[in-house]
Amino acid sequence: MDLVAGAKRVIVMMQHVNRAGETKILKECNLPLTGKGVVSELYTDIARFKFIDGKMYLTEYAPETTIEEIRENTEADFIVAEDICEMDIS
Repeated sequence: MDLVAGAKRVIVMMQHVNRAGETKILKECNLPLTGKGVVSELYTDIARFKFIDGKMYLTEYAPETTIEEIRENTEADFIVAEDICEMDIS
């Protein structure tokens, strides 16, 4: 079943790293895809990314997490948004 066909907005929520501490946010997907380039936003336990014109932007980060930590745990390239802010988890 193709869950992303015709969707106006696709949001992915996942853990940033696997149980072994390896990044799950890769430069290229190594699993079969039902849709390519359709994700609008990606939320993880430490970051929020938006996809705009084929580029991934870091827009929010979890409290007590640094941008450097996010870079170290993210294989995919991303741009730090100009208006980046800390997540409100209250």
